[in-house]
Amino acid sequence: MPYILSTQAMDGFYGTFYKTTIAMRKQIAAANWKMNGTYQQAESLLNEILQAKIALKPFQEVIFAVPFPYLIMSNSVVANEYHYHISAQNCYHKASGAFTGEVSAEMLRSIGIRYCVIGHSERREYFGEDNALLAGKADLCLKNEITPLFCCGEPLAVRESGNQNQYVADQIEASLFHLNKEDFSRVIIAYEPIWAIGTGKTAAAEQAQEMHSFIRSTLKKKYGEETAAATPILYGGSVKANNAAELFACEDVDGGLVGGASLAADDFIEIVKALKG
Repeated sequence: MPYILSTQAMDGFYGTFYKTTIAMRKQIAAANWKMNGTYQQAESLLNEILQAKIALKPFQEVIFAVPFPYLIMSNSVVANEYHYHISAQNCYHKASGAFTGEVSAEMLRSIGIRYCVIGHSERREYFGEDNALLAGKADLCLKNEITPLFCCGEPLAVRESGNQNQYVADQIEASLFHLNKEDFSRVIIAYEPIWAIGTGKTAAAEQAQEMHSFIRSTLKKKYGEETAAATPILYGGSVKANNAAELFACEDVDGGLVGGASLAADDFIEIVKALKG
């Protein structure tokens, strides 16, 4: 459940009603290391970040999405840390079988992993993953008590055409809206404008807030006010130490899915410190 900070009487279409301001739903700094670093470098990076001794509040979490070979080591390193977690970067959309080289959600669960990134733009673009396939991944994650960190976002052409809202809504609806309310309440959403990933471009804070607010309104129509208000929605487009505070200050931005900046301990530490507190 989110932390409720204030209740304010407001005038609306149906007269006077009360608007609950949910400012302290779960706030998350998620690091996506992608295919970077050796085992030794990964271990050193984790330890350096943990040595900063950041005092996380009860509603703040740090998640490291690390390459498959480092999952067990990383989970061990953070095992006794308050609100630090390890995530897989992907899983397969089938439960088991003759799929050489793939990793199932059940395998992740068996080694104590409780988070998994699904639908990252790179998986969609380079590996042809579509919305229907991602629905299967979401189901298998939830069946195995793994929280899906579901990525959505539009490419530049869609943004320039002005169709970004419908594009993102279609992704969410096709991959997640078959879930019942209880299952959906376990999902984290990350909005990643594809045109702002690895390009040096970043959505202005106003653009990020606009899309995050739209996503939350889309969730509200399907699952209701309480579920929509409690769902963490992260921003994932070139989050850096020098822009994290401005982005995270937006009402509907609940932290970030961080790529390149998460590979530098000092930068990621500052990003974690920028979470709403």
